[in-house]
Parts: sequence; structure tokens; C-alpha cells
Amino acid sequence: MNNHPVFTDNDPQKDTITLNLGPTHPATHGVFQNVLEMDGERIVSGVSTIGYIHRAFEKIAEHRPFYQITPLTDRMNYCSSPINNMGWHMTVEKLLNIQTPKRVDYLRVIVMELARISDHLICNGILGVDTGAFTGFLYLMEEREHIYEIYEEICGARLTTNIGRIGGFERDFNDIAFAKIKKFLVKFPPILKEFETLFNRNRIFIERTSGVAAVDPETALNYSWSGPILRATGVDYDVRAAEPYSSYEDFDFEIPVGKTGDVYDRFIVRNEEIWQSLRIIEQALQKIEKEPKGVFHADVPEFYLPPKEEVYNNMEALIYHFKIVMGEIDTPKTEVYHAVEGGNGELGFYLVNDGGRSPYRLHFRRPSFINYQMYAPMSAGMLLSDAIINMSSLNVIAGELDA
Repeated sequence: MNNHPVFTDNDPQKDTITLNLGPTHPATHGVFQNVLEMDGERIVSGVSTIGYIHRAFEKIAEHRPFYQITPLTDRMNYCSSPINNMGWHMTVEKLLNIQTPKRVDYLRVIVMELARISDHLICNGILGVDTGAFTGFLYLMEEREHIYEIYEEICGARLTTNIGRIGGFERDFNDIAFAKIKKFLVKFPPILKEFETLFNRNRIFIERTSGVAAVDPETALNYSWSGPILRATGVDYDVRAAEPYSSYEDFDFEIPVGKTGDVYDRFIVRNEEIWQSLRIIEQALQKIEKEPKGVFHADVPEFYLPPKEEVYNNMEALIYHFKIVMGEIDTPKTEVYHAVEGGNGELGFYLVNDGGRSPYRLHFRRPSFINYQMYAPMSAGMLLSDAIINMSSLNVIAGELDA
């Protein structure tokens, strides 16, 4: 039996019309669809349809070694893929009881906070476009390119980074990477201030976003919201503070919260989080100076692939390389859950392991999937133009929505 919504209007007595918003409409920001019942310009009801780019990552992961799953995580929220990478690595480290050095933790924090900035730049820049303001988007996209250049210096990739390894990083940050990070910390804040000048007190922008799609804290929690859209309702839940990982407990930062949970508050919260991310990166650079130089991974030869040069010239390294690749090292038979604060909320990895070289079962808690479930119900009674900017403010990433 076909349970998909009907896409045609054959009843001449109907007072409403059916509108397909997506899956290929540019305003939907991704390959997903909402079948809306419209009374003129106002939405009466809607049904969300997802799965247009479902790639069965969780099933594929059951047939891949732990260290080969990282590229799958890249392709979820590709606007901040390093956070996905780090979250997966820390999940496996939790499974294997690997303790990473402080310097590795701080390097990870730098990369994750750069990724958070990049994610929020895309969201708020595009929200400006959807309200008719294109200039701010151009300002921010240039700055995003600078972040991508930092990624490229660290690992050689820009969008799907595959950055880091279980236990740390494949290589240390070079002097050029640190120089680019420090330059970004100097050059970017004035640009962000100029962007805020264009929007924060702009009368047209405020009237388009203030009061639109307002959500109260209780409803947000009932739908399991997390991330900036939950904090915009006034709930100060942030995984970095609630359950610190990668030594986030060593950092001094604030958790911005809103009051009304509307589109404007979501915009402001993300902007404030960018400032906090810059603050965290500055602290991380200072802390790294006090740590031993050259440390970029944990001392776990049973799980960390040795450098190729050592494999070619050292018998012990060759043995470890063979055992890791062929999956001949036992892993604990247990299950673990680890979460990080992704660009859109709590990004979790639930791993069930049977002792083999691949997960017995792996489930991704994708914040976009959970946050998006409320979109159709909250759109009821809303104007179509407001529904578009509401979608922008949720920052639903199709790759993370479908996985």
C-alpha cells in the first residue's frame, strides 16, 4: 500500500491547493520535500518527505574497519565535517580506552571550533539571502574559504576532510597552518562585526525574522531538539559544557541563549557562538604553547597506523601495520555512546561491538534528522515566505538528514 501523500488536486470542491515544496526547489536548501496544503499564501498543514539521498552509512559501516569509517562521517554534515570526524574518532577511543595527550585535545578543539564557525557562517549567510540580503553572504563566504585553506594546510582536503585519525592526527600542524589560524583570528572579527552591523539591527531583517517560528523550551525538548535552535529557546544545553570531551573543561567560554526561540533568536545565538568559538581557539593556541612539541597522537601502536617510512624500514612497524589492516587485534565486546556538539546540535555515535574489526552495529544521532521532525507541524498557519526562512534557520543539512 502506498502511504505517500497525494500530489494532485482532483477535487473541484477543495478550498485548498497542494504545493510541493521540494525536492528540487532551490529554497529547500537540499534534496528533501514538503507537501503543503495551502489556503492562499498560508500553510494549512504539511507532510515532510526525506530519504532522497539516503546512502545507508550505518549499514556500510558494519563492513568497514573502524579507521575506514571516517570518510562516511565527512558526508553527513559536510558544512562542518571535521566535527563529524573527531566525534567518530573519540567514540572509538572510548571503546578502546585510549587516552589522548592534551596537545592532541587542543589541536582537535581548534579544528572543531573552526568547523563550527564555518557551519554558522553558511547558515546565517544563507538566512540573509532568503530574507533578501545578499551582501552579507558574500562577505562570509570569503571568510569560509580562509577556513578551508587552514583545513587544506593541515590535511590536504577542504570539504570532506577525513581529518585526523583514531588516537590523534595523521601529522602535526606545520608552522604555516598555525600562521594561517593566527591570521584568521586577526582578520575575521572585523568582518563578523560588519556582518552584524548589516543585520542585527536592520529593521527589514528584524521584521522578517522576529516572532517567526517561535518555539517554547518545553516543545523544543519534547521534540529532542539540541544545538543553537534549542539554546535559542532559552535552554542552555551544550554538550561541550554538559559532558566535556577533548578537554573542553579546560576552556573558559559562555553558552549564548535566546528568549523567544524564533528565527531572529536563532540567528543571534549562532552569531554569538562564533564569537565564543574565536575565544576558545585563542585559548587553545595559548595552551598548546605549554605542551610538548611534536605530539600529535596517542601512543597506541596496536590501533594507530605507523608512518609508511617506518613500515618500509622497521619490522615491528610492519607487523603492527599488517595486524591493524587485517583486523587481527582484538577489541572489547561492549557498546558505547559518545556525543559531541555539532554545528546543528548533539551529534552522537552509538557503537555496538562484538570484538571484530568492524562495528556489529553503528547508529548516528544526526541532529538535522531530529530537528527537522518539527518542521511540518510548526509550519501550520505560517505564510509560505516565512516557512522558507524558518527552514533556513533550522540549518537542515540533507547529508546529515538522510545519512
